[in-house]
Amino acid sequence: MMSTPSSLAPTVTLGNGVAMPRLGLGTWPMDDAEAARVVARALDMGYRLIDTAENYRNERGVGEGLRASGVPREQVFVTTKFNKQWHSVEGVQQACDASLQRLGLDYVDLLLVHWPNPDQDRYVEAFQGMVRLLEAGKVRAIGTSNFKPAHLQRLFDLGLAPHVNQIHLDPYHGRSDVVQVHRERGIVTESWSPLGRAGAMLQEPAILAAAERHGRTAAQVVLRWHTQQGYVPIPKSADPLRLQQNLDSFGFTLSDEEMAAISALDRVNPAMLDSDVFGH
Repeated sequence: MMSTPSSLAPTVTLGNGVAMPRLGLGTWPMDDAEAARVVARALDMGYRLIDTAENYRNERGVGEGLRASGVPREQVFVTTKFNKQWHSVEGVQQACDASLQRLGLDYVDLLLVHWPNPDQDRYVEAFQGMVRLLEAGKVRAIGTSNFKPAHLQRLFDLGLAPHVNQIHLDPYHGRSDVVQVHRERGIVTESWSPLGRAGAMLQEPAILAAAERHGRTAAQVVLRWHTQQGYVPIPKSADPLRLQQNLDSFGFTLSDEEMAAISALDRVNPAMLDSDVFGH
């Protein structure tokens, strides 16, 4: 039986009026079995945004978790993404249908182009295909993932714009150039890998000091840094305590000085995946 969740994340309104939770669960690199367990547990706790992708190979598990949770479908915001082989107007229709079949759903709330793959140069066609899906009611919102300003500009030039651009963003990777474009165009910034990738970031003195002052964990402080700027972080965790802590990161406010100190951790990171050359 579904228990009463202790908290629900607030929502942000996308450009087309759809409400999107301001914090969600990332599911990479869970397999189907783990995704089914963790998604059900997270929804029971109060998560309402679940992020998956064709390339994660866990959409079936995510769908199982949704059904096992007992949470009504209309209360859950489901995001998925498709690979470069589907970058055409018709290809996107096929990709969406395949994802819906794997998820066991009639629609997804947000569909994203996973990577621009500019060498292939078909992401504009892919986005045009998603517009058709939006009009057909198979998706409630459409967006991009890992798009740089130059990639987005190709869409803007045709009068198109994503509702969301999901990018690698954390205090080490502030991505101010992309975020500025998002703010100018009314695009919601969604953060993948919001807590860093190796754990070292959570040991930064600026983050630890804020955590001590507020009686919170370092991860909660970083997630609050995201949400206070209007970003939508999607941290991945399978640990029940961390899942709950991540969701409960809205109950305090970082000061301007704390926000600035954390933002000052931004650095040039050549190890970051470059979406001009990487993609699937």
